[in-house]
Amino acid sequence: MTRRDMLLAALVATMWGFNFVVIDWGMDGIPPLFFVAVRFAVVAVAVVVVPRPLASWKTVVGVGLFMSLGQFALLYTSIALGLQPGIAALLLQAQVVLTILVAALALRERPTRLQVIGVGLGTIGLGVVALGRGGDAPALAVVLCLLAALSWAIGNVISRKAGPVAPARRFGALSLTVWSSLVVPLPALGLSALIEGPDAIAAGIAAFGWRPILSTLYTAGLCTLVGYAIFNGLLARNRSASVVPWVLLAPVVAMASAAVLLGQVPNLWETVGGAVLVAGVFVANAPGRRRAKPAADAPEASALHAVGPRSG
Repeated sequence: MTRRDMLLAALVATMWGFNFVVIDWGMDGIPPLFFVAVRFAVVAVAVVVVPRPLASWKTVVGVGLFMSLGQFALLYTSIALGLQPGIAALLLQAQVVLTILVAALALRERPTRLQVIGVGLGTIGLGVVALGRGGDAPALAVVLCLLAALSWAIGNVISRKAGPVAPARRFGALSLTVWSSLVVPLPALGLSALIEGPDAIAAGIAAFGWRPILSTLYTAGLCTLVGYAIFNGLLARNRSASVVPWVLLAPVVAMASAAVLLGQVPNLWETVGGAVLVAGVFVANAPGRRRAKPAADAPEASALHAVGPRSG
């Protein structure tokens, strides 16, 4: 990678890491499921300029339900319940470990030795973080965040199974992300009405001031659309193995920004467990000797939602 591309990769990882703090900052007074509906309604507007992916509607709906609706509905709810943004970003990295396990079960993909080691380290790291349990966050918030990672992992496998989806190389996984976002707003709004209630939605609309507006513009516009566009360009010019590991900076940025801006300093358990988890993710992503089957846009889809997912 050139120095310019490394700076762009660091910039995208920073945007995706800071995304978790922005979500927490903008969601104050806004029901989380309603906030998810608003975010993806904004993303869906991009279908007027982004071509439809070369994928069946079954794939588009599957990715929308698991990688977008499931992941972010659970993530936003866990943060609303008190899970620190930095810890949420860290726990979501479990999607790498879970993707390997889901792919092994659903696609019969035999993991490499490094992936097995990475899964083991990641599992140990998650156990240590769970002992720390995100400060004062209830256990339910931690469980919901891990379920968000599982939903993301299932979406990754659906995307991987679909193969190449981009109508043009420059759009990469962005086309699937944008079009699958059409699936999210109405179900999220329905879940909000069912779980949070019409009164909470009405209160959220009344409280939708400049903070949630800026938060939505950041998460939907900057992190999803701009971030994906930059990252797709990096993947087009460089090997995935050179680009994807930069995403590991996202939870580091999330935890650092939460500590500086929100005063949420991780405890010893969270720090040690997080380091072990990130090490496991790094090992699982490391190139092995055995030649892997090409996964088309799967590395992009997996990395891009780290934000934040995400991605973003």
